[in-house]
Amino acid sequence: MTEPIRVVVVDDHAIFRSGLKADLDERIEVVAEAATVEQAIAAIHEQRPAVVLLDVHLPGGRGGGGAEVVAGCAALLGETKFLALSVSDSAEDVVTVIRAGARGYVTKTVSGAEISDAVQRVAGGDAAFSPRLAGFVLDAFGTAAVANVDDELDKLSARELEVMRLIARGYQYKDVAKELFISIKTVETHVSSVLRKLQLSSRHELTRWANDRRLL
Repeated sequence: MTEPIRVVVVDDHAIFRSGLKADLDERIEVVAEAATVEQAIAAIHEQRPAVVLLDVHLPGGRGGGGAEVVAGCAALLGETKFLALSVSDSAEDVVTVIRAGARGYVTKTVSGAEISDAVQRVAGGDAAFSPRLAGFVLDAFGTAAVANVDDELDKLSARELEVMRLIARGYQYKDVAKELFISIKTVETHVSSVLRKLQLSSRHELTRWANDRRLL
């Protein structure tokens, strides 16, 4: 029997959180809840869930809502996926939270079974959108964004690409070295080269870069 998917539910309405928990199926285990930006970031860092079900409009923080939560957990994006769940279906809300690093966006009009399926897809590395909302993402990122990603990836060697993906997923240097059968020093050299070629300054920026481009 497979382990349930560990989920943190973030929404500022306690009644909605309770109803959502009751509607999710046995594949999902809610390990924590949060109602504000600060509570969400703390709970996610503590629990390290597979998926965060995240409202886009939340009190607290600097007013950035769900997108601010994702940004505050940038170091975890390799292991934790974010699925936005909101009453809003505005293009601005969808694009903002996806740019921050969320892997999907569904509206609160969907059923518990549909949300459970979306959680499973996101946990497995796929994207999940309510049908009408996917068009907003295509409009915002489009073919130009895809071409730009290809140009950036062309700068990296095959080995650098392998190292980049592992580092962006949260692997430590020693783990990358073991995975690829190379020395830690070689890993360090590849990481420095990747950061230079992509004009990034840290592995946290690299994680965000890779997540934004759906490379994880």
